[in-house]
Amino acid sequence: MRPILLKLFFLAVCFGFVLASNAQTCSGSLGDPVINQNFESGANPGAPLAAGITTMNYTINNCPNDGEYTIANSLTGSGNCHPNTWHSVTSDHTGNPNGYMMIVNASEQPSIFFTQTASGLCPNTTYEFSAYILNLIKLDASGSGVSEPNITFTIETTDGKILAIDSTGIIPPTGSPHWQKDSVYFTVPANVNNVVVKMTNIAPGGNGNDLILDDITFRACGPIIESGFASVTGSTSQRLCQGSSADFTLKAKVVGNNNPTYQWQANPNGKGWTDVAGETNNFVVAKFTNAVVGTYQYRLGVANGSGISNVDCRVYSLPLTVIVDSLPVVPPIASQTVCEGYPLHITATGGTSYIWLGPNGKTSTKNPLVVNSVTPADAGTYTVQAVSDKGCTSSPVKITVKVVPKVVAVVSSNVSVCAGESTPLIASGGLYYKWTPATGLDHDDIPNPVATPLQTTTYAVNVSNNGCNDDTKSITVIVIKNPIANAGGNKVIFEGQSVKLNGTIKGDSITSYSWTPATGLDNPALLTPVASPTDDITYTLTVTSRDCGIATSSAFVRVYKKITIPNAFSPNNDGINDYWTIDALVTYPESSIMVFDRYGQRVYQSTGYAKPWDGTFNGAALPQGTYYYMIDLKNKTAQLSGWILIVK
Repeated sequence: MRPILLKLFFLAVCFGFVLASNAQTCSGSLGDPVINQNFESGANPGAPLAAGITTMNYTINNCPNDGEYTIANSLTGSGNCHPNTWHSVTSDHTGNPNGYMMIVNASEQPSIFFTQTASGLCPNTTYEFSAYILNLIKLDASGSGVSEPNITFTIETTDGKILAIDSTGIIPPTGSPHWQKDSVYFTVPANVNNVVVKMTNIAPGGNGNDLILDDITFRACGPIIESGFASVTGSTSQRLCQGSSADFTLKAKVVGNNNPTYQWQANPNGKGWTDVAGETNNFVVAKFTNAVVGTYQYRLGVANGSGISNVDCRVYSLPLTVIVDSLPVVPPIASQTVCEGYPLHITATGGTSYIWLGPNGKTSTKNPLVVNSVTPADAGTYTVQAVSDKGCTSSPVKITVKVVPKVVAVVSSNVSVCAGESTPLIASGGLYYKWTPATGLDHDDIPNPVATPLQTTTYAVNVSNNGCNDDTKSITVIVIKNPIANAGGNKVIFEGQSVKLNGTIKGDSITSYSWTPATGLDNPALLTPVASPTDDITYTLTVTSRDCGIATSSAFVRVYKKITIPNAFSPNNDGINDYWTIDALVTYPESSIMVFDRYGQRVYQSTGYAKPWDGTFNGAALPQGTYYYMIDLKNKTAQLSGWILIVK
């Protein structure tokens, strides 16, 4: 047996301790740590431990040799010098960012590799000493000839009296990194306030026996404390909504201690545990008025052999928690304008469920709130409250909904107008108007345009409100064709002749037509009467429409007087028949008269016949004989021709 093992065995026998093969654990309540060695945190490598804590040599190398240790926040990649045999460890036991741990490559001989003094302990109080240990050797690298860690915990007074000895036993290898908690507990004798904690590696080094140490704690261990809300077996947590008020009774019971003393503590929002003044019974009432969001913890401290006033002498119940949950917040929801008959959708956010209240008193828990076909009764103010997954209800949020009434277009009646006349079109019932077709309208986007169509037209108007709920109605403007009279043009006749007047009429709702005057007409009520006037006359055709008045048209009938052309005269100055007198030729002032001799020589010419021919040519009397004439009356009638005899 190695010397250090012999010494431990001897001490155990002398002081009545048995060297156990498995570490002991406190089965009751624990106090706050008196020692809490977590080696702190930072970049690699960490600083060496203070003098006197370990007999091992410190190295900054992340790969300590036998008998060396280092402080580091990980053992991975190039920092792991034994990747085939050592685990890759990415963080310390608690996973703190850059949290340090103590990496130990054990000495070839068993040795005390960690020593720490705990001061200010409470006499007659039981304490637990514990540490988390990780066997660095991989499972597939273990086996014959490989040592596994085996740690002995020794608690002794400062003068060397052993209070407790316990062993972890062999810490087995694992397939992946595994932290194992090992501990020992003991009672501090009367008049003792300080103890020394030692950790001894009793397995040989050289091949294996490599480990990581972290989170070494030393704290009071006492009886079991049962606690809960309303009763010691009640729930360990309660929830409350922000702004609410409530009183919670917290109760606790100490098992196996007949004369405990108490002190309740509170830890509001993780700010740290502090005593609640005056609360020294086994129950306390936590009062909340207009509760503020946060996590509020309560626990009962129980004295473990000494006065309750010394916090290092206490053990504590597990925390009882009151969580004040924040109220959900519904973001503002914009007001909506929706057309009557259209669907309404309002969506709220901020919660897991919702409570809607509409202006008609109806409630709903659906989100979004949907009204498939709104009516004017659905207009007004809606409110919504969000409910969180914790059951807290938000303040109500209001949404204004405006319902645009359904458009009912109203238009004026169909109307008749005479061609060329205008009439107003009248529509109402909405805000916006659009008329089609636009032909004949002075405007097509107002409620009362003026229409002047050329023919019968049906105008449709689309009436709308804000671009929705439109309605269309129509108005027909009947265009009555105006009466049109056509007398058929002027006529020309000779006295004693007759001519037919070619009258025509057009238009709607003709009631009568006639010619005036009736002089010389066979029937003035006919469109084509026969006219036999004796003198020039103008006939007027008048047509009458029932709706659109009277139209007239005139035809002038030129009545040429009958021309009698004598075929002989005797220009001998005897005062009898001295001139070629042509009756009525004077009524043709534009007529052309020419006379020729037998040789075709023109001997007389006149425009108009204001002065009859006296039988001379160039002032000299023509000889007796036959002459030939041509008369053009210039009235589009055939020329008159013949012969005339000058008698001497």
